[in-house]
Amino acid sequence: MTDVRIATEADFEDWQRALATGFTRPPVLAREQLDARRRLFRPGRWLGAVDGDRWVATFRSFPQELTVVGGALVPADAVSGVTVSPTHRRRGLLSRMMGQDLAAAKERGDVVATLIAAEYPIYGRFGFGPATWSTQWTVDVPRAGLDPRWSGPDDGGRIDLVDGEDVRKLGPEVFERFRRAQPGAISRDELWWEVNTGLVPVHAEWTEPFYAAYRSASGEVEGLVAYKCDETWQGKQPDQTATVLGLVATTPAAERALWHFLCSIDWITKVESGDRGPDDLLPLYLPDPRAARVTGQGDWLWVRILDVVRALEARTYDGAGTLVLEVVDESGMAGGRFRLEGSPEGASCASTRRKDADLTLHIRDLASVWLGGESLLRLAALGRVREEREGAARKADALFRSPGRPWCPDMF
Repeated sequence: MTDVRIATEADFEDWQRALATGFTRPPVLAREQLDARRRLFRPGRWLGAVDGDRWVATFRSFPQELTVVGGALVPADAVSGVTVSPTHRRRGLLSRMMGQDLAAAKERGDVVATLIAAEYPIYGRFGFGPATWSTQWTVDVPRAGLDPRWSGPDDGGRIDLVDGEDVRKLGPEVFERFRRAQPGAISRDELWWEVNTGLVPVHAEWTEPFYAAYRSASGEVEGLVAYKCDETWQGKQPDQTATVLGLVATTPAAERALWHFLCSIDWITKVESGDRGPDDLLPLYLPDPRAARVTGQGDWLWVRILDVVRALEARTYDGAGTLVLEVVDESGMAGGRFRLEGSPEGASCASTRRKDADLTLHIRDLASVWLGGESLLRLAALGRVREEREGAARKADALFRSPGRPWCPDMF
């Protein structure tokens, strides 16, 4: 029988081979990448399945913080590196690994689990629901209507080119301010900055990008962008694309200046935005918003609520109201009937024995509306939320609505 167990440091290289196999990548990694990836190893948080002496499935998790509506941070169990080798599919290995990890996360006191789903149909059966979405834009620079003579912000701020070492120094503080104001954002530890600036070469394909920082008139760094450029020419004319690898800003002025900077670079005729929030202001920063064309959109961060009471109490609510929710969770991990009293100042929530609920919904659908990214009215129209009292879906939708859409800028 295939054994699901915790991986030790001695298993590290064989586990990595199984990970690469499951993701259809070359199974042999260079020594430099293996040594770098050892920095990611967390004893007790790496699982897998072994058949004989061969690892045939992988699963890892690590601690994370997730920002909720109102700016509070909740502890999360971040799930990543989930694979099953093609020879061992449909044997329940993922269910066993997921069940073991989620039980440990709940025991630790994590409020939710999170992941980025490679395939949509897999994770709903484990209680995960899509909680944030992303959109990608392509900006046609010549059509954007920006002044081709633009030489910098007109608000007293400035744009400076910086390097990876600067980003490791400046980035954590800027990102910390950004993520506390952005529902759906997740924490970045020191290792994240080292990996994503090339100091720890986890990815063989990594190449040094360009970095730019926006400084306000007072000299404070309020935004950072990482981007790369291709070398496309059409005949004797440059036709190059700048692709954004990441852009965070703590003020609209910083964000506007960084987008205008990218569109002002000589030879650049297109800017690829990378993953942005679905209500991102990028098109409206341009004199002609139609120059920014949507080229991709879809679900991004998935959430599995492990503690309904703490999850609902952690966030604030757009209005004030009381709801009784019947939450269905076949696993028995987080379901039940809960009475929520929410307001812009905060919330209280507790299990209740009240006979009648206002709404009945699955734990995965509660996850989708929890950060304000999905509408309870939409889910009710789809038959995924059942009204037990007439008008309850509209009342609940107004309560859970948030001022802006949640967004997670990171892949993990």
